[in-house]
Amino acid sequence: MKNLQSRSGCPISYSLDFIGDKWSLLIIRDMIFSDKKSYNEFLDSDEGIATNILGNRLKFLESEGFIIKRDSPIKKSKKNYFLTEKGIALIPIIFEMVLWGKRFSPTENQNKVFDEIEENKAEYILKSQQKLREQLKREK
Repeated sequence: MKNLQSRSGCPISYSLDFIGDKWSLLIIRDMIFSDKKSYNEFLDSDEGIATNILGNRLKFLESEGFIIKRDSPIKKSKKNYFLTEKGIALIPIIFEMVLWGKRFSPTENQNKVFDEIEENKAEYILKSQQKLREQLKREK
């Protein structure tokens, strides 16, 4: 499992150590935009994450306090994952990445949610954070 270790006291360095891991950000993206919660749902994402990498990243995100793991209400042997407050705090950064990627990506993305973020980013951030906080509150 990957460990997040600070190379210095610099907050930018700490942030880049986390943000530099695309798989972790894509898992969090799926939690925010697609309401994905389970291992199999993350595995089904378009990017095709390998099972060993997915398992590693979920353990990493949990150990670093970005997500919590809970038993599925449907089947106790299955787990669901939820963003913690630390994970929810990434939403403004992820939305900025969405807007930057939407503007400069060589491929055209037709996701209406991304258009909504562009039109009213502050409102969409608050709405997304509120929804995820409600999920987290139910799981505690």
